[in-house]
Amino acid sequence: MSQIGTAANPLRVAIIGSGPTGFYAADYLLKQKDVTAKVDMYDRLPTPYGLVRFGVAPDHQKIKSVIKVYERTASQPNFRFFGNVEFGKDITLDDLKQYYHQVIFTTGAESDRKMGIPGEDLKNSHPATEFVAWYNGHPNYRDHEFDLSQESVAVVGVGNVAMDVARILSKSVEELATTDIADYALEALKHSQVKTIYILGRRGPAQAAFTNPEIKELGELEITDITVPPEEAVLDPLSQQELDKSQDRTILKKVEIIQEYAQRQPYDKPRQLILRFLVSPVELIDDEDGKVKAMRLVKNELYETENGTLRPRPTDQFEEIPVGLVFRSVGYRGIPLKGIPFNDRWGVINNETGRIIDLETKKPLTGLYTAGWIKRGPTGIIGTNKPDAVETVTCMLEDMANGNTFSPAHPEVEAVEKFIAERQPKYVSFDDWLKLDELETSRGKETGRPRVKLTSTEEILAALGK
Repeated sequence: MSQIGTAANPLRVAIIGSGPTGFYAADYLLKQKDVTAKVDMYDRLPTPYGLVRFGVAPDHQKIKSVIKVYERTASQPNFRFFGNVEFGKDITLDDLKQYYHQVIFTTGAESDRKMGIPGEDLKNSHPATEFVAWYNGHPNYRDHEFDLSQESVAVVGVGNVAMDVARILSKSVEELATTDIADYALEALKHSQVKTIYILGRRGPAQAAFTNPEIKELGELEITDITVPPEEAVLDPLSQQELDKSQDRTILKKVEIIQEYAQRQPYDKPRQLILRFLVSPVELIDDEDGKVKAMRLVKNELYETENGTLRPRPTDQFEEIPVGLVFRSVGYRGIPLKGIPFNDRWGVINNETGRIIDLETKKPLTGLYTAGWIKRGPTGIIGTNKPDAVETVTCMLEDMANGNTFSPAHPEVEAVEKFIAERQPKYVSFDDWLKLDELETSRGKETGRPRVKLTSTEEILAALGK
């Protein structure tokens, strides 16, 4: 057999997960001038693009345009997509070893972190990730229900996901009707009784994780006023000292926007968005039916740690706010995959620069790699995953050059397609996806929307004649 990575014996790679990181890894592999690689991408859902389809807010279509880059990767002859094929169910690690030299896991951070407070599991208390997946038409969440009859909602966290949730709750149906939000979500939001939305941050304005475009957007809503308690918009001495020293323009602008909101006169719009800082939930209080009726907050203060970072700690000041619906957005973590070493503390696959590491021997496992949020945790924006993927693929190419790969019994490209067709006959190819994409976008054109999504696996497969 000729050397791996040549035209006669291509490097065979399986990518598990079809979000941005998976596509960046595929692209870098396929662009190698001195290595011939053939890449197969798998996803448990019938549609590609992961977070871009199911995580990016429906009113942020510009961000979704990155899909065009991924389409170019998918159009290359050495790339294949196998959708509706689930790792651990339809295919196993032992299966993949029979067909590939290397496997890379790019499954993201699908689960949320808990607040760890009494009452967190009451009715009407939800992870923000579930709400986001619901309004974006994720097949696994389309049947979830959220009690939008409540007048007051709390969104815990000040990252971009929290901003998205608050914005969707704050927008008029007319604003949302021009997006690709799921039809059932649009219908539910049409009957929303929400009047007050609290966004709660445990640290101060200078430490808020949201980006400046996200916070600026909240000041331009059609039917919702935004306010910030003036005393909470003022920087504490430690934050002011840190900002004076760094002169970080992005943070300076962020603080400026927040402080402008604190001075803004309300326009008497029907909904109100209240952005709070230096507060943490300590308890959710229930009514007689076991539903959330209020949230108990503690006022925080910032202190400097030994390594110089500013951290919040509780004071002896408490308050209660009336809320009937809660969305927590306080962090995300990966979900363990069958047979793959997992660092439960960090919520990521156990790895070093993308090489998967055995938990006991602390040594790299031949042929196994990871990239993206499941590798490093939920940090950065979509583009941050590109250099992350490149780092992992560089390790893969080094190991290939050193002969550290699986020795598949059936590396031929036809062999795995036959195997998948037997194991999961209803798999979705990229050509199938292009047909679905055309169907969704043509449905959207009829109503002046970017697309009208099919939101269940059954209706997607039916539309594709499977």
